[in-house]
Amino acid sequence: MICFPNSKINLGLYVTGKRDDGFHRIESIFYPVPFLDVLEIIPSAKFSFETEGISVTENPEDNLAVKAYWLMQKEFDLPPVNMFLLKNIPSGAGLGGGSSDASSCLKLLNDVFKLNLSLGQLTEYALQLGSDCPFFIANYPCYVFGRGEMMEAVNLNLTGIYVVIICSGIHINTGEAFRSLTSFSTLKVPVPHLIHRDRPFWKESLQNNFEPYAFEKFPVLKEIKEELYKEGAFYASMSGTGSSIFGLFEKKPGKDLDVYKNQEGYVVWEGELGK
Repeated sequence: MICFPNSKINLGLYVTGKRDDGFHRIESIFYPVPFLDVLEIIPSAKFSFETEGISVTENPEDNLAVKAYWLMQKEFDLPPVNMFLLKNIPSGAGLGGGSSDASSCLKLLNDVFKLNLSLGQLTEYALQLGSDCPFFIANYPCYVFGRGEMMEAVNLNLTGIYVVIICSGIHINTGEAFRSLTSFSTLKVPVPHLIHRDRPFWKESLQNNFEPYAFEKFPVLKEIKEELYKEGAFYASMSGTGSSIFGLFEKKPGKDLDVYKNQEGYVVWEGELGK
């Protein structure tokens, strides 16, 4: 059985404090994007895991999709499987690719082995794998808060909006990004209210708290964001803790952004968003 794990972008990302358990409190809007990996699971005589596409240098046992399998295998005594992952979404890009692979694995195992788990139960397992994983169980536009595990659906429809995502290949360490914060956001207006303002206001009203650190350390990221605005984006931002930069357009931009497709180490994805 095969599935297509998608990515996400952040519309605003605010860190509002630190919890007693060491995690930070965040607020953001997660929006699904049809920039896809491919995951296939087939029952087998013994467990195996293969990857193709973008290089994944980590130990296979550290891959979140593999961890998802072993979590469910322990819980339900699942038989061995062959897992094949075609990796298109860059790791460490703030697009949630690894989290999406993990949650897709949970859903696929649920279907392959007819476990009859509810979305709520799958969400509980996903949370054991990572803070972003529960979003990809629901996989619709959400206001995300807490440490990322708490979600509320938002009435936001960007169907037909054209998105360009530019991944420079720069790796930003998530822990280092959080440690760079010298203060926390005090939001006067809840994030869901901000996105219901007219889109031209998003440029000024939505912020990613990790951009100052990332742009100072890697100035090219700021340059990419500025270029997206020059090409007509009504909103551009870094996604997550980085390092991908995306722009949202009312219509497909011209060819000036094609220069990034030819730069070594860059991955560029573009297409229309769905609901």
